[in-house]
Amino acid sequence: MVVSLTNLGPNKCAILPLSGPLKKQYAKDHNLDFDRLLDATEYKEHYRQDMIQWGEEKRNQDPGYFCRLATEGEGSEKDIWIISDARRLSDVVYFRDKYKEDVITIRVEADLSVRQQRGFVFTEGIDDAESECGLDSGCNWDIVIYNNNNQEKLEDSISKILKRIPSTS
Repeated sequence: MVVSLTNLGPNKCAILPLSGPLKKQYAKDHNLDFDRLLDATEYKEHYRQDMIQWGEEKRNQDPGYFCRLATEGEGSEKDIWIISDARRLSDVVYFRDKYKEDVITIRVEADLSVRQQRGFVFTEGIDDAESECGLDSGCNWDIVIYNNNNQEKLEDSISKILKRIPSTS
C-alpha cells in the first residue's frame, strides 16, 4: 500500500486535543480566561494544580467525559483524528472501545536529557501525577516514536505510521 502525506492534510485530518476541552470547561466553570490557560505563563501555572484536581473529579464521575467533548467539537467531521494529548489509560480505553480497529496508538518518547535541553523542568507533584505520566505503563502501543534528535529514526517511525493509515480518497 502506498500512503501519501495528503491523507494527513487539513482537509482530511484534524488534531483533537483532550486538554483543550478540559481547559475550556474549567475556564467556563471558574470564570477564567480560556486563552490564557492555553499558554505556558504563570496564569496557567497558578491554576494548574486545581485544574488537574477538577479534571480528575470529572473523570472519576465519567471517564470518557473529555474524550467525548473533544470528538464532538471542531474537527470531528474529518476522516482522521489525531488525539494529541491522551494522558491516561482511560483515554486509550475509551477510544479503543468506541472506535475499535480504527485506532492506532502512538507513543512519543524522548530521553530526559533531551527533554531538559528543550526546556523541560520537572515540578514535583505535577510532573509525576497521573495527568502527566498515566500512560508510562499499562498500555500496549502500536508504534513508539523515539524523538531524541535522530532524524533517521524519526523518519522511520513516521513511515510506519503512514503505512497504517488507509487511503481516504
